[in-house]
Amino acid sequence: MIAITSDLILKLVTFGASTAMVFGGIVPYIPQYLDILQTKNADGFSTHVCLALLLANTLRIFFWIGHPFEMPLLLQSFIMNIAMLVMLQLCVKTKAMSEIIIKPKSIFECSMKNFWQWTNFQDYLIFLVLFSMVTGILTLLLMHVSAYMETLGFVSVFIESMLGAPQFYKNYCKKNTAGMR
Repeated sequence: MIAITSDLILKLVTFGASTAMVFGGIVPYIPQYLDILQTKNADGFSTHVCLALLLANTLRIFFWIGHPFEMPLLLQSFIMNIAMLVMLQLCVKTKAMSEIIIKPKSIFECSMKNFWQWTNFQDYLIFLVLFSMVTGILTLLLMHVSAYMETLGFVSVFIESMLGAPQFYKNYCKKNTAGMR
């Protein structure tokens, strides 16, 4: 029989809290994902929310290189990036099925008007890879420059703090919140 000690209870609580921290961030997006999947309509969800979370979490991952923090928070960033890519793929696929696309929008058009409104999921992946490469190279070169590392951390937190702005703007333009969970 296993003796229940305060050490065991502490380890279980710590493990539970760490697990909740790692996966808790994606929980609010599950109903939204299921709603888009069921209704086949992504109009109520702003893909700029995915952009904000992808940028913030990618920056946080690179910040960890210069300022290691708790492992659950690092894992949370990876899990959130995966969740946002899954969400983004569903939105792109759903929009492609529901819209007649006369001229596909691509990352290679270099038009700010079409930024983050691309019709092909691979364009989003290309952007994320390029962003990660540039940030990674800068971080490796400047990781010992405290001003760079602190700015990297600040920008990550700032972007995440502005997370609601894209959805608020989309709701304002639509004059309703239909399709948003």
